[in-house]
Amino acid sequence: MSESAPGVLDHPRWYDHRYNRAGLYRSAEAVGFVPRPVRLAVARALARLAPRFMPAERVAIMRTLELVTGASGKRLDTLTRHVFRDFAMCFSDLVSTNRRSPASLTSYVESVRGAEAVAALTGGIVSITAHVGNWELAGRLLAAHSARRTHVVVTPDEAPELERWVRRNGDGMRFVPRAHPGLGVELVAALRRGDVVALQGDRALGTRGDVSIPFFGREASFPIGPYVLARAARVPVVPAFCVLGPRHRYRVEIGRPIVVERGQEEAAARSWVGLLEEIVRGYPTQWFNFFDVWTPRPS
Repeated sequence: MSESAPGVLDHPRWYDHRYNRAGLYRSAEAVGFVPRPVRLAVARALARLAPRFMPAERVAIMRTLELVTGASGKRLDTLTRHVFRDFAMCFSDLVSTNRRSPASLTSYVESVRGAEAVAALTGGIVSITAHVGNWELAGRLLAAHSARRTHVVVTPDEAPELERWVRRNGDGMRFVPRAHPGLGVELVAALRRGDVVALQGDRALGTRGDVSIPFFGREASFPIGPYVLARAARVPVVPAFCVLGPRHRYRVEIGRPIVVERGQEEAAARSWVGLLEEIVRGYPTQWFNFFDVWTPRPS
């Protein structure tokens, strides 16, 4: 977090580290031509060094895993190492595949569960995901399978030089910053045209748009905006996750559409948080959240 004075934030900024630099992305992209099994093996080897160079993240991960899994001792240490391992593999895939067409990504996918829920919908969709597995791949696959234009809402980019790897427009996808003027009106119009609006739902913004919801038995803040948007446009919220399976191929999990009634936005958020709990419990080493979501942030 970026602080201007003790306890006072310049703006909501949940996580940053000195390794989030173009040089690292460029190096990872340079080995994209290497066969994927070799590339992932290199990623796993480098990940073994990460806990040593990222001690604050290691502590945050351990605290999260302790609460989520109840693990302790050697098992907790093993799970913590596996978070860095799984993140390294997903990061390698992101940088290597982000400029490829959606059709070429199908070889990376082991299964898609719940796609019929999206196929049955004829209007717009608010797609909500989390920092689980390879969420960028999930967005591109959803855009390809739904045959709808997808507007991905992102926070203002604090590292513009990384856009070529993480925010590539095209193939039915368009990235829109939250600070974009008239964003709400534009997104409602897009949804009413039958488009998809994709958002992250597991990181609060530190604004009045956050709500407190029980998460693994403790209160945590989550954004309410996706559900307000869905209710305003009268479209459903569709949960979607993309996790890495044991054979290093991805499993896309699409949940049942959540209908948001007027005045029930928080109830819809609670339903989604319940689904997030199930995913994190099933894949605890693939929730790439390197800070403590349960500790209140300064306003």
